[in-house]
Parts: sequence; structure tokens; C-alpha cells
Amino acid sequence: MTSATVGVRRGRVQGSPLARRRRRVFGPFLAPALILYTVLFMVPTVYSFYASFTSWDGFSNPRWKGTLNYDHLTHDPAFKDAFFNTMKLLFGCGVFLFVLSFAFMLMLREMKGRKFIQGFIFLPHIVSGVALAAFWDFLLNHDGMLNKGLHSFGVGPVDWLKPQWQFNAILLAIVWINTGYYVTILMAGVDRIPPYYYEEAKLAGTNSWQRFRHITLPMSWDVVGTAAVLWTIGTVKIFEFILAFSGSQGNLPTTNQWTSAMYVYGETIGGTSPIYDFGRACAGAVVTLVAVVLVVVVLRRATSRDRLEL
Repeated sequence: MTSATVGVRRGRVQGSPLARRRRRVFGPFLAPALILYTVLFMVPTVYSFYASFTSWDGFSNPRWKGTLNYDHLTHDPAFKDAFFNTMKLLFGCGVFLFVLSFAFMLMLREMKGRKFIQGFIFLPHIVSGVALAAFWDFLLNHDGMLNKGLHSFGVGPVDWLKPQWQFNAILLAIVWINTGYYVTILMAGVDRIPPYYYEEAKLAGTNSWQRFRHITLPMSWDVVGTAAVLWTIGTVKIFEFILAFSGSQGNLPTTNQWTSAMYVYGETIGGTSPIYDFGRACAGAVVTLVAVVLVVVVLRRATSRDRLEL
């Protein structure tokens, strides 16, 4: 078929009455969503970028101060803690979460009653972060369930929530909350792989690791990439669990437990004595946003593969 013939056919399709009617309804259907997205997301994002170069208390008019907010961030230990903890959540916690999710997914695929277990581990994801933080504190505090269980074996109480361990307890809780969610996503990607691939691989004498490496992973790679992007975006929004778990009576957690979201809250309206420094908070948010965008771009390029036809 010549290119001229293809061009003629494409022109006929694009110029058909049905195609023209479809193009006319695109605008009315897309306009409400685009308007809401622009007003609720794009405008605040652009204004935050402008506000990051100003001194602004959220009430009076912003005053331009150039890059002083960004200069301050390079010397601010609270921002360094918050940024480092966010990266720890993103990479350290993320790797552990995905390894655990893959392990659960592979185990559940061969298990009877997998729907029940899948629903059970998914449950924390749909419960309020405040309620989960109360449970986590009830589990780990000095008189909590874990120490009572250890006491029955003759082991003395352990200070699970001492300052050096408290953020690690938060990381563990984040993994617990999100494992069921990512198991469900990965399971959906793996379930679409035809079973005869595995049957033929078993007949060829492959072991479980070889089937995972040469069948499961390549054929669900696009789902893994999407899940990794969702996790990257989700880490910058982890907030209410940390505030409810580590804060007390309106006070903020100590800065060594802050994430980027906590930093923005702490620099604006958070705590019993709010700072109302929206300009500096916006600068911190912009730095985190740029870092997350870079990570997402790298992830998309690293996980992009030619789509396999199943």
C-alpha cells in the first residue's frame, strides 16, 4: 500500500461526518475538567512559584525578596531534615515496599482464599491516617500491646518510640499502610498474563525465580512503572499520619520527623505559635516539586519498554 493511498484513506476517515461530530463533542466534554484542573491545580502551583520569591504572611501583599528564601533553605536544618526524610521515604521505604508487595503478590497468586487475604492487607489503606496513627501508638508505646506481648515471654519493655527510632516506626507504618494497595495494583498487572506462558515454562524445567524474571516482570513492567510513579507522587503528600502519630496537643513533631509536607505546614499555620512564612514554605514546596518531577522523569525513562502483546 503506497503512502498516497494511506493518506487518502486517513483523510477520508478524518473528514467523515462521524469523525467531525466526535471532534465537536471533545471540547464540551473536556472543558469542565480542564477549567477545574487549571483553577484548582495550575493557578495555585504557578502562584506558589511566584510566592517563593517573596516575603508573604498569607494576609498582606507579598513583597519581592528575590532568592533569599532559597538561600535560607540551604542553611535551614529543619528543611534539610524534611527533605532528607522525604527522600528516605521515597527511595528507602519505596524499595522495601515494592519488594514486599512483589513477595505478597507471588505468594497470593498460588494461594486459595487470596481475595480474603488481599482484602485484609488492603484494609489499612482505606482507614483514616489519624485512626491508624492512634493504633500505631497504642501498639508501640511503653505500655502498648507489643511490650505486653514481650512481657509474656519474659522480655523487658522496649522503648520503641525513643527519638532515634521514632521516624523508623513511621516508615514501618507507611509500608504497612500501603502494601495492600500496591499488591492490588501489581496483581492486576500480573493477572492479565496468559497462564499458558507459565505452563510452558514449567514444562521447560524453569524454577520460580526464572519464571518471575523472564515472564512476570517483563510482562508487567508497564504496571510496575505506573505504580512507582504513584508512589513517588504519594510520598510528598504523607502528612496526617506523622502529625497525628508524633504531634501532641497542637504541637508539631520534632523537626527530625518532618517531611516536606510537614515543613510547609510548620512554616505556615502549624503548631500553637504559627510562623505564617508562606514565602519560605512555598520555596520548600518548589524544591520538593522539582526533585519529584526529576525522579518521575527518570523513572518513566528507566521503566519505558516496548509494549508486549499478550
